[in-house]
Amino acid sequence: MNPVYFVGAGPGDPDLLTIKGRRLLDRADLIIFAGSLVNPALLFGLDAEIHDSAGLNLEEIVSLMVTAQRQNRMVVRLHTGDPAIFGAIKEQMSELDRQDVPYEVVPGVSSMAAAAAALKSELTLPEVSQTVIITRQAGRTPVPEKENLASLANHQATMMIFLSAGLIEQVVTDLLTGGYSADTPVAVVEKASWPEERVLRGNLSGIAQQMKEAGIRKTAIIAVGQAFAETELTAVSKLYDKDFTHGCRG
Repeated sequence: MNPVYFVGAGPGDPDLLTIKGRRLLDRADLIIFAGSLVNPALLFGLDAEIHDSAGLNLEEIVSLMVTAQRQNRMVVRLHTGDPAIFGAIKEQMSELDRQDVPYEVVPGVSSMAAAAAALKSELTLPEVSQTVIITRQAGRTPVPEKENLASLANHQATMMIFLSAGLIEQVVTDLLTGGYSADTPVAVVEKASWPEERVLRGNLSGIAQQMKEAGIRKTAIIAVGQAFAETELTAVSKLYDKDFTHGCRG
């Protein structure tokens, strides 16, 4: 019997879907995709039965998957980006475990990676930041108190903030409260890798107004930190240093 496949659709560009993900989609009998966050171009020309999960609740999604899997049909649950990051897959997998339905997870290219590519930025720079914090602003979905933005800002690390464009004013307030300076570089990437991708660059004091003027309120990643400063590097890695001895070199 085929397992259920949770597949990361990538950030939007159909060419950023993995080869394995493409093969599974092409062979699928049933595809349940994550609504408007999945580029419809990924689904063109497929013969599968296709459902948009935007109008379905957890029980309905699981019922579709379980019924089809038990009929030995190939099921693909198509999530955005990489399903391990804000993918809400654990609750689905728990239900499949409860019903003894096997499943596999196929990773995808995260929108975080696509945003960094759009910005032509490296998230980890020598002597600037060697830590990346992936998080979100608390909203209708809370975050653990110890993980609030103000607390995380204390690290002064590179921060990639998901699902928070509509809460940008509170994001700015919390980051300033936590210790980022008003001139901290900030970039916003809306719909990274899609044809309609937009990029804003600014600093913490002005980014909320820029987003308001641009009408960006959703489907965007907020990138914060000195890694996004458009300045010359003050330090470089030892990886390609001619005077540095390597065990191996990438």
